[in-house]
Parts: sequence; structure tokens; C-alpha cells
Amino acid sequence: MENKKLNQLTTSQTIKISKASIMLFISFFGLLMMYSNITDYSTNYEYLAHILSMDTTRDDQKYFYRAITSPMIHHRIYWLIITLEVMFTVFCTVGTFQLFMNINTTAKEFHEAKKYAIIGLLIALFLYYVCFQVIGIEWFNMDESLQWSYKDWARHIVGFMLPTLIYVAIRIEH
Repeated sequence: MENKKLNQLTTSQTIKISKASIMLFISFFGLLMMYSNITDYSTNYEYLAHILSMDTTRDDQKYFYRAITSPMIHHRIYWLIITLEVMFTVFCTVGTFQLFMNINTTAKEFHEAKKYAIIGLLIALFLYYVCFQVIGIEWFNMDESLQWSYKDWARHIVGFMLPTLIYVAIRIEH
């Protein structure tokens, strides 16, 4: 009987389940990030403060005018990052729920259920690509710090989020 149920599972349903499951993975990642940033605020704040202050980049004075050394601004930027993490996690979680609720609906209804997941992924890409990779590396020379660089970490996240966005958004279900 189990084999019969498995044989009734269509490729389209399997694709839908895979899209919802990947969004579940990303939602779980977002929850862990939020938990970490809130419960270990001081460690993560210290990381960000070093990046913004540019105090561990190579000793090249011509770029230090870009540094932000105000602790008040460091805290505000950190809370902006936490807010973006909350937003992407909420959108991805709602999107995950919507996708799972629409697995047995038509392809059109399932496709329409993707909007929250797509918005969440776009917010995540803004945070990890634009904020960390573009601004962190290009403006604050984060990649030149041996101790305080999110470069590889952010690259791995973007390397997962961008293909996920494409996979979730593309309409291949029938």
C-alpha cells in the first residue's frame, strides 16, 4: 500500500514539495540568525563595529575616511541588520506556509502562493549581498581584515539564496 501511495506522487507535486521544503530550510536559517543576533548581541555587535570602524584592515590611510567610528551608529546599523533578518525570516516563513498549503492546488494557485517566499528571499539577498558583500567589502574593505570578515560567510549564503530564488520563482510545476 505504501508503494501505491508513493507511485501516486507526481513529479509536479514533488517539485512543489521541494520548493516548500527549501523555503523551510531558509526560514530555519533565518530563525537561527535572529536568535544568535539577539541572544549574543555583544559578540555580533563587536564584529560589526570592527568592520564599520575599519580598525583591522591593512594600514592604508587613503580609505579610512570611509570608517564609521560612532558606537551609536554601530548599534543603529546592527539593529537595521536585525530588522532586515526579522523581515526576511517572517516573509520566508509565511511563504513556506503558503507553499505547503498550496501543494495540492493548481499550478497557477501554487505559483501565486510564492509571493511571500520571493519577497523574503529578495530581502535576504539585499542583506547578504548588497549590505555585506557590496558595502562591507567594497566600501569598508571588510575582506582585508583577517579577524573580522563576513566575506566568505555572506558569499555562501548568497550562493544558496540566489539559486533558491530562481528555483522557487520559476514556474515549472504543471
